[in-house]
Amino acid sequence: MKKSSVGKFLVGAGVGAGLAMLLTKNNGKQNRDALKAKANELIEKVKNIDSKELKENIEKKVNEIIDEISDLDKEKALAIAKKKAEQIKSKSEDLVEYVVEKGTPVLEKSASILREKAILITKEILKKLEAEEK
Repeated sequence: MKKSSVGKFLVGAGVGAGLAMLLTKNNGKQNRDALKAKANELIEKVKNIDSKELKENIEKKVNEIIDEISDLDKEKALAIAKKKAEQIKSKSEDLVEYVVEKGTPVLEKSASILREKAILITKEILKKLEAEEK
């Protein structure tokens, strides 16, 4: 197996293994922390891929998602949180589209899972903020 194939396999396997942890019933902070950890793992595994441009773009997109999640964790105002949630969703969708465009099926699955978890967590945060506002 080529180095890039091994790297792609490891990314898929690593993210897949981490899903069990993400799917457990944790509180919002635990879920955000777990999502950040999985995103960081994805970055580390992407570093094994041969294509420099692909690695850099995926790392950049994942780091943008991490930054948005960190900002969301700090936000208290519902309006700002909603804007951040939309940004996270958009950046997550951009990551999936980029990986699909580059034809990396193993990363596509991992990126899709990251997108789904990011959307789920932002919905949970918004729901909690809306409940607190009432």
